[in-house]
Amino acid sequence: MTSTLRQQLFRVKPVPRDGGESGSQLKRSIGLFQLTLIGVGGTIGTGIFFILSEAVPIAGPAVIWSFIIAGAVAGLSVLCYAELASSVPVSGSSYSYAYSTLGELPAMGVAACLLLEYGVSTAAVAVGWSQYVNQLVNNLFGVELPHALLYAPEEGGIINLPAVILIGLCCLLLIRGTSHSVVTNTIMVLIKIAVLLFFVAVGITGWNVDHFANFAPFGFTGIMTGAGIIFFSFVGLDAVATAGDEAKNPRRNLPIALIAALVVVTGVYVLVALTALGAQATGDFAGQSAGLSAILENIVGASWPGTVVAAGAVISIFSVTLVVLYGQTRILFAMSRDGMAPRIFQRVNPRTMTPVANTIIVSIVVAILAGVLPINFLAEMTSIGTLAAFLVVSIAVMVLRKREPDLERKFRVPLYPVIPILSIIGCLWIIKDLRPITIIVFAIWTVLVLVWYFFTGRKNSVLGEQIRTGMIRLVGPGKYVIEGEPGDASDADFDAVDSGSGSGSGSGSGRGQGRDAGPGSGS
Repeated sequence: MTSTLRQQLFRVKPVPRDGGESGSQLKRSIGLFQLTLIGVGGTIGTGIFFILSEAVPIAGPAVIWSFIIAGAVAGLSVLCYAELASSVPVSGSSYSYAYSTLGELPAMGVAACLLLEYGVSTAAVAVGWSQYVNQLVNNLFGVELPHALLYAPEEGGIINLPAVILIGLCCLLLIRGTSHSVVTNTIMVLIKIAVLLFFVAVGITGWNVDHFANFAPFGFTGIMTGAGIIFFSFVGLDAVATAGDEAKNPRRNLPIALIAALVVVTGVYVLVALTALGAQATGDFAGQSAGLSAILENIVGASWPGTVVAAGAVISIFSVTLVVLYGQTRILFAMSRDGMAPRIFQRVNPRTMTPVANTIIVSIVVAILAGVLPINFLAEMTSIGTLAAFLVVSIAVMVLRKREPDLERKFRVPLYPVIPILSIIGCLWIIKDLRPITIIVFAIWTVLVLVWYFFTGRKNSVLGEQIRTGMIRLVGPGKYVIEGEPGDASDADFDAVDSGSGSGSGSGSGRGQGRDAGPGSGS
């Protein structure tokens, strides 16, 4: 498993780090309700407030099926996430799960997916946010923001300034502390759900069944392509799993929060999409900014309903950006703790108990992406990263079941192995319908991350350092004995057997005695 999880399971002290003056331990402060709203908050907003203008022109009214298919594939993957979260409840999401079951090299491939997924999706959400900010300012004050400060250079602008400002605000909130961020997110999620229900209540009055006449003008291909674009909006579900180190009672709460968030998100998506399609002709979606606001304004013939939705969208998308940016920093935190990323990403401020330098660095990079790249490219790149991460999690469930059949699992995937296999097939099915350029860019990015691993990550691997310093002693092919002194565990829930990963697998608890574990990837 990840080095820190192994240390907790076997009560082994971590290897001392030079330069780690602030420590690398996060505080458990997030309960079940807040975990669920992290998933809802990180998801609702992206797919509904602006993705319809990208997906409807491709799929037509059959975009409803695009949402359902994307939600079904996400649901299969979430069940796999839930099992792994109940077995390996640490920060890092699918990176940590891959590290636990498949070893360092596959974990770095997943890390490439996650860094792309989170970084690019945060930028995409921020770009969509600027559309609603402009709509809100126009409705309230009759002023439109300058085109040059609203769009990327490719779209005829200079920089998307509102998107950059949004990233900066989220950065400041995350630096203040996780508890502040979680409370803020909870409030914003409740507001966004109320606003979307308001949209449905008003939008249904403009329902026209004729809008569904040419239901699937581009056939099944259009539906699947639409599902690929929409899929990035389910990235917030993955964010629940990134909170493993900060969740209370993680073995119980993480699986429940994942499944509850999926049910709420998919239900709201389909309900709002149905209302939007019934209220507006398919041809009017293409290129439409702040689409939900515009739909209500056209129905009522006044600006006030659109203003309410625009204000709700500004709040809603803020919460999405906050959650996804949070998830990106926690993945880098886990990677750094394993030696797979520079040590600066694991340093925790002793006052706020947050990785401050990590958050600032990530925010700067994401702000640059949001300021200069168009939303359609960002959305597709996020989708392929999300799909690849979901695919690996489904594989990891099967690997861990085989290696560690007796490992404690508070939640088990039903109909095993049918669900993981269907999840894998669903992810691959959607990936094949993405544009070739998206797949090529993703492949190049993954290769770059793996090159980083071979030239830097392997050399700095914490697990490798533990073997070199004698904390872990190899006793046979793929097996080791923990030689370190017993240490304090941060969570009483960590009582399971180690499954082995990375550079080797282990047996032992304390000094020279313990349990055998499955094979690792060698060292």
